[in-house]
Amino acid sequence: MTGDLRLSEYAPRSMLRRPVNPVERPAFPVIDAHAHLGPTPFGGGWFERPVGELLDVLDAVGVRTIVDLDGGWDTRLRAEIDHFAPAADRVIVFAGVDYDRFAVDDEFGEREAARFRAAANAGARGLKVWKLLGLRARDSQGRLVAVDDPRLDPLWSTAGRLGLPILIHVGDPIAFFEPLDAANERYEELVEHPDWHFWPPRRPSAGSDDPGYPPFDEIMAAFRRVVERHPTTTFIGAHVGCAAEDLDWVSAMLDDLPNYAVDLAARLGELGRQPYTAREFMIRHQDRIVFGTDGDPDPGEYRRWYRFLETRDESFDYGGDQVPAQGRWQIHGIDLPPDVLRKVYGANARRLLGLAELP
Repeated sequence: MTGDLRLSEYAPRSMLRRPVNPVERPAFPVIDAHAHLGPTPFGGGWFERPVGELLDVLDAVGVRTIVDLDGGWDTRLRAEIDHFAPAADRVIVFAGVDYDRFAVDDEFGEREAARFRAAANAGARGLKVWKLLGLRARDSQGRLVAVDDPRLDPLWSTAGRLGLPILIHVGDPIAFFEPLDAANERYEELVEHPDWHFWPPRRPSAGSDDPGYPPFDEIMAAFRRVVERHPTTTFIGAHVGCAAEDLDWVSAMLDDLPNYAVDLAARLGELGRQPYTAREFMIRHQDRIVFGTDGDPDPGEYRRWYRFLETRDESFDYGGDQVPAQGRWQIHGIDLPPDVLRKVYGANARRLLGLAELP
């Protein structure tokens, strides 16, 4: 059948014979600082399930605390906090931003700042900002709202005054900003999710009717300006600072900006294919990296992370699908030192979130 195999059926098995060292539980208690439990496509319906079921899953994989980024605002936020109140020492809820209101309220930054103050009073422990900012959210004139739009300064400043962190996701993998052609390493993923493809690029003098998107580097430069402009506000860059393919760039930002940290969420595939660089990066910035997964708590996902962080295993799958979801490559373990693991797994997040000492 050499000539009739369709590409969609091609799922090769590695013939490499190397040791396999599964890690069932982490070396230290874990804080998952980037998870989804609410009414989103990523949340797994936990906001409607008994809290005890969630704790059983977390206990089985050594996760002491989890951050639910799906709190939203107003009534939805209060409902999320109330649902997880029986496990308030284990489940932390972040508030969100109402991007749709940008188009009907020219004072959207002031309004979101006031809403976040109310969210903090209701029990929110931080703010989640999503990639709609910079890519899709528009103001009342139909103009794309840039990541560093000064109208949002009141929101960033309010978080600093409250002493609450902002976990922020801007941009997306670099390949999402490239043409969808045979050279795009995320081709299969983008065919499956065409709304993740931010192409074509916006014209330099784009008007409100321009269908294009800002280039990746433009978004990241704007993001850096925001963090620079608000040195008393703690920002956590989601997905390895939204630039896991360019760890030198992320490293420079961490070097220059002491109010900045990054999480690891959903970038196991990116980190694992550059194990030497990733290991050096994580050791260098061991006080500024927090663990995260990005999704419905999945024991298999946690254990793949533990294997990557704690072993020297070579060439293994970074996902649970037969065909890798992000790209056709495998990953390699980086065997972090115990003192670095302790910080990345939980100690750094405990400090940034203001939590009690982990057992």
